[in-house]
Amino acid sequence: MSAKYCFGIDVGGTTIKCGLFNVEGEILEKWEIPTRTEDNGAYILPDVADAVLDKMRDEKIKKTDVAGIGIGIPGPVDEEGCVEVAVNLHWGRVNITKVLHELTGLPVRAANDANVAALGELWKGGGAGYHNMIMVTLGTGVGGGIIINDRILAGSNGAAGEIGHAHVEDAIKEPCNCGNCGCLEQVASATGIVRLAREELAASDQPSVLREGELSAKAVFDAVKAGDELACRIAERFGAYLGKALAVFSCVTAPEVFVIGGGVSKAGPVILDYIQKYYREYAFSACKQAAFALATLGNDAGICGAARMVLQ
Repeated sequence: MSAKYCFGIDVGGTTIKCGLFNVEGEILEKWEIPTRTEDNGAYILPDVADAVLDKMRDEKIKKTDVAGIGIGIPGPVDEEGCVEVAVNLHWGRVNITKVLHELTGLPVRAANDANVAALGELWKGGGAGYHNMIMVTLGTGVGGGIIINDRILAGSNGAAGEIGHAHVEDAIKEPCNCGNCGCLEQVASATGIVRLAREELAASDQPSVLREGELSAKAVFDAVKAGDELACRIAERFGAYLGKALAVFSCVTAPEVFVIGGGVSKAGPVILDYIQKYYREYAFSACKQAAFALATLGNDAGICGAARMVLQ
């Protein structure tokens, strides 16, 4: 590759993270710009283009020195670089690669932001050294990304890896944000863990530190670390839901490693213990020994994965 640089862009609902990389994958500079979603998100891609071109001008980088721009978007992105809808950006159908290429004159690769973050973790984070990975992001919801032979698995419409919307519980009758009921997201996300905690607290009078103060996923796992029995029951239920679901997914993609990220993962290795316990029990024999690791890149996962798309 004769180029010397590439750009990695991670578009969020509030901010757009930008990174300038060399072709060896080193982050040379990173910065953020606000995500302007007014007028149906009409300013987002022009703002990205300006951020890239301004940085090239400031650093005296020629277009021939740039391998391209990788960009992650919060919505399903197909193989042509089109997104049908990105709700948080107020977008309908947008051909990201075409528009951004026309604005910058540079090659563009686009993908779903969770998939891009997964690629970043495979390249430089918790999945480094592996080639086949499922990433699980445990935050307000449950996101995911699937990497097969170092490549993002996007599926026919870019929706592959939406593991948070796998159905895991018939008893839940309230709809998930996706409109279905009983999704993994409803029992394994930060809000899902709080749901399980409220159920356990209501079902018994057992003393627990969780009866004091604000209830949160962090509070649950802090209590687990302190040996709180009721909190440990909540963690067991969480681990059973997620571990069993990952056992099913492993039959489809046979990953070498599961990387767990998102805010809930900040609880540390303790959450892996609960997930692995049920995964190992229910996984197909050929998949039982898949490794588990915590994500390590934090907010840099998206820009790293976006850059990696360009450099592959």
